[in-house]
Amino acid sequence: MSETLRSNLTPDMDLASRLFDELRANSTDGLGVTRDAYGAGERMAHDLARREAEALGLDVQADPVGNLYMTLPGTDRAAKKVLLGSHLDSVKEGGNFDGAAGVLAGLAAVAGLKRAGFRPSRDITVMATRAEEAGAWFPTSYPGSRGALGMLKAAELEVKRQDTGRSLADHMREEGFDPDFAVRGEKVVTPDNTAAFLEVHIEQGPVLDAEEIPVAVVTGIPGSRRLRQGRVLGEYNHSGGTPRRYRRDAAIALAELALGLDEEWALLEAHGHKLVCTFCTMATTEEAGFTKIAGEATFMLDVRSVNPASVDAIFARLAVLVPEIEARRGVTFDLGPETGSTASPMDAGVRAGLARAAEAIGVRHTEMASGGGHDAAAFAAAGIPAGMLFVRNQNGSHNPHEAMRMEDFSAACAVVTRWLADVAG
Repeated sequence: MSETLRSNLTPDMDLASRLFDELRANSTDGLGVTRDAYGAGERMAHDLARREAEALGLDVQADPVGNLYMTLPGTDRAAKKVLLGSHLDSVKEGGNFDGAAGVLAGLAAVAGLKRAGFRPSRDITVMATRAEEAGAWFPTSYPGSRGALGMLKAAELEVKRQDTGRSLADHMREEGFDPDFAVRGEKVVTPDNTAAFLEVHIEQGPVLDAEEIPVAVVTGIPGSRRLRQGRVLGEYNHSGGTPRRYRRDAAIALAELALGLDEEWALLEAHGHKLVCTFCTMATTEEAGFTKIAGEATFMLDVRSVNPASVDAIFARLAVLVPEIEARRGVTFDLGPETGSTASPMDAGVRAGLARAAEAIGVRHTEMASGGGHDAAAFAAAGIPAGMLFVRNQNGSHNPHEAMRMEDFSAACAVVTRWLADVAG
C-alpha cells in the first residue's frame, strides 16, 4: 500500500460521536451511566454495537460466553486476525467513555477503512467483551475475555452478582449464553488464530491532561499485592482518663503504618521506581465513639506496579514496620489473607507499531504504564501480543464526570486506523 493511501485513511468520527450519544441516552441513571454486566445495560450496548456492525456489512457473531465479534474480512481468511476492542459494561453511576471508547474506536477505524475501499490482508475484528467491570458486579476478573481465552475456571462461574445474589453462570444463561463452554475449558481466541490484540481506553488518571498530551502508548498493566481484611487490635479505654503511656491506640498505630509506607513510597520513587501505594480504607469499628480510645481499626491496602520488585519493596518495609509499631504502641496487627495479580507488560512489537503510527500522522504521544487492570492483561497472559493506547481524559474514570474530549479521541482513532493499515495492509 502506498504512503499516500495510508495517509488518506481516516476513522469515521461521526459514527463514534453518534454511538457515544446513544449509549449515554440509553443507560443514563440520572447521575452518570449504569450498564450492568450480564444484564440489561450491557445487553443494550451489545445490541447497539451489533446493529451498527451489521449496517456496516461486517461479519457479526457472539461466542458462547457472550463476547461480540465484528469482522472486516481479509483477503486471507486463514491468516491470524487482528483483534481490537474493549468492554461495554460500566460501574454503577459511572462515566460514558470507560470501556466504550475501545469498542467505538474499533468500529470508527474499521468504518473508515471500509469507506476508503481498504481490503485488509487478514481479518480485522472488533471485539466487545463482557463484564470487564466485574469488580463492580461479580468478584472475579475479566470473565468475558478470559472465557473467550479458555481461562475462566468453573468455580468462578458460581460467584454471585453483588446486587442480585445470583451466580455468574445464572446470569450468562439468562442472557442466552453457555457457561458450560468455560467449564469444558474450550476457547475461541488463541495465539494460533490471533496476531495481536489492541485496546483503546481512557486514561484513568490526570497525567496526560496535566502534560497536555492527547494519547499514550501503554507500557504495561500493573501487578498488585493487596490486603483487603487488615486489622489492628488495641484496647478500648476512656479518652479523658488514660494517659498516653497507658494507651494501646489502634487508630494511631494504623496511621503510623500508613505514614511509614507513604514515606517508603516517596523514597522508592526518588530511586526510579514507578508504583502506587493506597490505603483504600482506614476505619475504626462500630464500637468506637466519642470519649473512647480506638481499640480496633481496619484497613485495605492496594500496592501496584508493572515492576514486581517495586511492590515487593513496599511489602518488605511493611514487614519491618509492623513489629516496630506493635512494640511501640502495644497493639497487634492481623494482616489477613493477601490477594494480588501478576503484572502484564505490553508487547514490544505492538508498542513500537503504535508509536510509528502516531509519528507518521503527527499525533503527539508519550509512554506510560497503566494504573488499573484491563482486558488486555488477559490476552497478554494467554500469550497473545497485546497493546493499549490511552486517550487523555478529564476527571478520572468510574465516575459520572468523565470528560474525554472528542478531538483527543479522534487522534487516538487516527493512530489506530494507521496501525491497522500497517499490520493488515
